[in-house]
Amino acid sequence: MVTPDPPPGADTVLGQAGAENFPVASHLLPRAIRAHLLAVYGFARLADDIGDEAGGDRLLLLDWLTRELELSAAGRATHPLLQRLTPTIQRFDLPLDPFLRLIEANRRDQVVLRYETFEELVAYCRLSATPVGELVLRIFEVSSPDRIALSDDVCIALQIVEHLQDVAEDAARDRIYLPQSDLRAFGCPEAAVRASRTSPQLRAVLRYEGGRARRLLSSAVPLTRQLPVQPRIAVCGFAAGGMAAIDAIESAGYEVLGQKCRPHPLRLGLRLVGGMLAASSKRSG
Repeated sequence: MVTPDPPPGADTVLGQAGAENFPVASHLLPRAIRAHLLAVYGFARLADDIGDEAGGDRLLLLDWLTRELELSAAGRATHPLLQRLTPTIQRFDLPLDPFLRLIEANRRDQVVLRYETFEELVAYCRLSATPVGELVLRIFEVSSPDRIALSDDVCIALQIVEHLQDVAEDAARDRIYLPQSDLRAFGCPEAAVRASRTSPQLRAVLRYEGGRARRLLSSAVPLTRQLPVQPRIAVCGFAAGGMAAIDAIESAGYEVLGQKCRPHPLRLGLRLVGGMLAASSKRSG
């Protein structure tokens, strides 16, 4: 058995929040809520960093994280990020299942390197992304089955957008999240994903998947119309970040291999304002 590297520290993990597509904990929200959102982010980011970056036996380290999660719920965690999570779990009586699904997604990343269909990719996103949306709704105390279903669409879209941005980075890890059936449908060989520049065939795939993500992100409108102001701000911020990231990819002509396509702050702000206005408008029809 290969001994794993020590887990990343709290400062290293939380320092990545500013690089996300969306505001992790908007300054428009109360300090206490921001602290709880950052606690959930810290756990999710730690799980991802272990699954993507850790040296040695990552599965062993993910087992450690599972034990730390259980200790966190009992108030006995040893890692600073899991210690920070304890008040959030206890204050909102959060179930551990969403956190365990995030860990399972990273276990899957160690053994599943390709997804044949979009449906298979969505099933993966239900482990890697939708738990975060569910936890956010629980922190704002506005969760319900219908709202969680709409949140799932938004979170799946955000994960897909991230995969579009990180095609080259993922390929370097021998992971391809673009569905294999879509690559074949557009005549895009796997070698094109590993190239230094984006081919016309790969651009077509990215455009197609980006359209799917936009449609899923539209679920933010019926969701936010049901929410009070504070959770509305949070969800609109997440959706705005996804839309702005797709805008950035489109503006770059889908050239994602030769550059990083990140959302422009002005575009994100405009998308946020548009989302808030759409959430405040009356339903048509």
